[in-house]
Amino acid sequence: MGHPLQVLDEEILDAGRKARSAEGDKPARAAADPGVDVRARGWGSRLQAFWRVRDVHLRGVDVVILVSCSLAALALVGPARWAPGSTRAAAHFAFFALGPLVLRTLEASFPRNRLLSFVASFWLLPVLGLSHEFLAPLVNAITPVLRDAQLAAAEQQLLGVKASVALGHLVPPWLTEVLMLCYYGHFIWPVALGVVLYFTGRRDAFDEYLLALSLLFSFNYFSYALVPAVGPRYFLLDAFSEPLKGLWLTPLLDSAMRAPPFAKDCFPSGHTGTTLVVLAYAFRFERRVFRAMLLPGIGLIVATLVGRFHYTTDLLCALPLVLVVLGLARCWSRAAARFETVTRPVSDSTYAPEPWGAPLPSPTSTGPRR
Repeated sequence: MGHPLQVLDEEILDAGRKARSAEGDKPARAAADPGVDVRARGWGSRLQAFWRVRDVHLRGVDVVILVSCSLAALALVGPARWAPGSTRAAAHFAFFALGPLVLRTLEASFPRNRLLSFVASFWLLPVLGLSHEFLAPLVNAITPVLRDAQLAAAEQQLLGVKASVALGHLVPPWLTEVLMLCYYGHFIWPVALGVVLYFTGRRDAFDEYLLALSLLFSFNYFSYALVPAVGPRYFLLDAFSEPLKGLWLTPLLDSAMRAPPFAKDCFPSGHTGTTLVVLAYAFRFERRVFRAMLLPGIGLIVATLVGRFHYTTDLLCALPLVLVVLGLARCWSRAAARFETVTRPVSDSTYAPEPWGAPLPSPTSTGPRR
């Protein structure tokens, strides 16, 4: 019988040989049932890719959506919970707030999925399109009375006339029709510029542009709560001698703008503010869009008065708001650029994914995309 230490060493060596033998048998077992192994490896790689997220990068627009929608949801379940429809509105705002966190996490987990990156980048669109109708409980809770009388009086004192009433006597029907068509450009031009910037790969310009839009709408929606107003088409109804008169489409276009359930969205003019922001960024980054939009954009702003949607004071108060938004977005963009330069390489693929026209990297590639 050998020394106890020698026996112990032999037992340890024998255990190691058995472990290596078991590892060597794994490929044989996988070959015996390849379907199970492939499925297991496939799901395993997906789960590993999801849980190994190391860098979820929120853009400025994501932060604005997260903060503003979270505050709205908290207000609706807190001090504004007595307002009709507050619970439903709070649930929607909470959903909008979670969107950037979920989508950016998925984008970081699956960086080669371009559709996922597109949805995450344009999450602002459904937020703006759907959140407007859920503003009523919040606005009614903060300021339950209309401020149209004050806005109309300020316009009368400033101009000596009510602009919408005076323009109704001066603008011919054919021009009213053209201006109403321009008015609906509000739903086209912001998306058009964003799509151009995104698909041409100008991500810094795209991020700053969406940040400016998100700030504008956040301030605009908050202003609706402070100064709720329905506009001349409702408040000054008796001052107009006849309905808005165009050629063929004007009655349809006018009635379509009366369909949304929330109508206390007069001050300041969101159409004017959005048009000016889009024109400013189109002038900076995409002159072709600027040239195509300039005249229709001017017509859109004029249509806010001719179409009886706004008071002159609404348009004037949109100007300083636009200047503030442009300044904040520019400062935020510069600060973010300095932070990115310090904390990560410029070529980091998580921050600057290629445009959709660029080829995807090889699955075996381990280095950063160039």
